[in-house]
Amino acid sequence: RHPLATFFHLFFRVSAIITYLFCDWFSNSFVACFVTILLLLSFDFWSVKNVTGRLLVGLHWWNQIDEDGKSHWIFEARRVPTIAPSTEAEARIFWLGLIICPVIWTVFFFSTLFSLKLKWLALVIAGISLQTANLYGYIHCKLGGQKSISRGTSRLFVTADVPKRQTRISEDCVEEHGKTGAR
Repeated sequence: RHPLATFFHLFFRVSAIITYLFCDWFSNSFVACFVTILLLLSFDFWSVKNVTGRLLVGLHWWNQIDEDGKSHWIFEARRVPTIAPSTEAEARIFWLGLIICPVIWTVFFFSTLFSLKLKWLALVIAGISLQTANLYGYIHCKLGGQKSISRGTSRLFVTADVPKRQTRISEDCVEEHGKTGAR
């Protein structure tokens, strides 16, 4: 169980939304409100991507740039044989928070757009971007292909990385069928 991770998974998200809704009541400074909300959104993005995703659902994603300058998105999923009821509850909280918050920020986008409060539009777009980036990454982790990260961590995690998987399969075929690769 990870109650602290569950708390922070929701804390930064909900704090950013509440601060966005009630910031005008507590401060007359647009800049202070903007920076506070942006910091909460950034803390949320980092904590969900690097901590709570791993602890609550065993998923992690990141972008890696190779020597040629090509970008590779890597999606990990920890192999979990059985799920305890407490872990299942944490996983539900994780996914609900991950799905509901981008929807809320999308509602904020349309309300900001239609009320012509255009100074808040950049902040709302940042909220949508950060929230949906995590949602997109974790959906790919959950539904993506499976490949081991390395020899040392292959028992704990599996990843989806298409270019490396194709190389790995071709190496395995060569090992099985000799140096010619004939089938």
